[in-house]
Amino acid sequence: MTDTGGEAQLLEGLRVLDCASYLAAPCAAAVLGDFGADVIKIEPPRGDPVRGLHGTAGLPESEVHYAWLLLSRNKRSLMLDLNDPKDHETLCALVETADVFITNYPPRVVEKLRLAYEDLSRLNDRLIYAWLTGYGETGPECGKPGFDGQAYWARSGLMDLIRETGSAPMGAVPGFGDQPTGIALTAAILMALYRRERTGKGGRVGASLHACGLWANAFLAQAALAGAEIPKRPRREDRGSALAGLYKARCGRWFSVTMLHEEDEWPRFVRLIERPELERDPRFADKPSRRTNARELIAILDDIFATRDWAEWSLRFREARIPHGAVERLPDLLGDEQAKANEVLWPIDPDLGAPYTINSPFWVHGARKAFRLPPPQVGEHSAEIRAEISARRRAKAEAAKPR
Repeated sequence: MTDTGGEAQLLEGLRVLDCASYLAAPCAAAVLGDFGADVIKIEPPRGDPVRGLHGTAGLPESEVHYAWLLLSRNKRSLMLDLNDPKDHETLCALVETADVFITNYPPRVVEKLRLAYEDLSRLNDRLIYAWLTGYGETGPECGKPGFDGQAYWARSGLMDLIRETGSAPMGAVPGFGDQPTGIALTAAILMALYRRERTGKGGRVGASLHACGLWANAFLAQAALAGAEIPKRPRREDRGSALAGLYKARCGRWFSVTMLHEEDEWPRFVRLIERPELERDPRFADKPSRRTNARELIAILDDIFATRDWAEWSLRFREARIPHGAVERLPDLLGDEQAKANEVLWPIDPDLGAPYTINSPFWVHGARKAFRLPPPQVGEHSAEIRAEISARRRAKAEAAKPR
């Protein structure tokens, strides 16, 4: 999984131009970089605004540029002012050699900067053009500005659903929709690359925060489309099943229990909590009874779970083979041995500001992933990349000379 030298990476030799900003589209470029692609980050002279997110009001304060660390590993930075004809020419020269071009610029900016698929595909008919949008590429809201808080979280219905009855809608968690939308764009790019292997031609692909948010909420969205009435989320103590919900241990840790195979799991559960008499209690003797008397059972379980710490309950749940999980708190992340064992937490040089970063969420067995390059400074690789363009031009001119 990590870079141990030796074999080539799966996407080594693939050139990706990351001409995007903020989170979702650059996320896709970062994933391709994890698998070995040469990712060139096109930055304006002032730098990508993501570099300053760690100082934004309402976000976690840190001296570490944590968003940049997450999204810009394995990338080289080229500083270009795309309003400048010479810099635009430099970008076009890169497009001629690129495999993938990623952007999330809105339609008016794409048109103004001559970065539309029709503009760039003329330079390279093998180019995969990946466009990340808020609400899609057509329709009455095409080009409408929107971050994941609106286009993913609110527009999909998730914001309305993830709240208890009578409470205000829940605000979006930063990046909540950007990261999964970036994975959707990655999938589209890889599909287009597969098609190119078969046809020799590139093409245009896309993903939107709106579509990905609705896909994340597709279970209930499909129910609504089928005419089902979507119930409001009840308060914890009013939910219809006591065996699928949240409880708090003596130590204060909340945890989740989910018993979907209730008839098989109920006998094991009453032994787990050392209350075998509940199995014979007529209020809880079968599934319909437990549903009817869910509020009473929740109150009983609240008292029981308050008698022991989560560490003990967790062990008991594991021994009883009942699905469960702690409501984890991010400050505890460094102690997550499961995440470390599977390299979900990816070890990096602590001098970068953290001992780990979050790995991209899929693996191809036999294909190496690597943290090859730290996040770049603004324009750090500009001279290097321009030199590569010049060398290619010289080679092309030399090849064109008559023999």
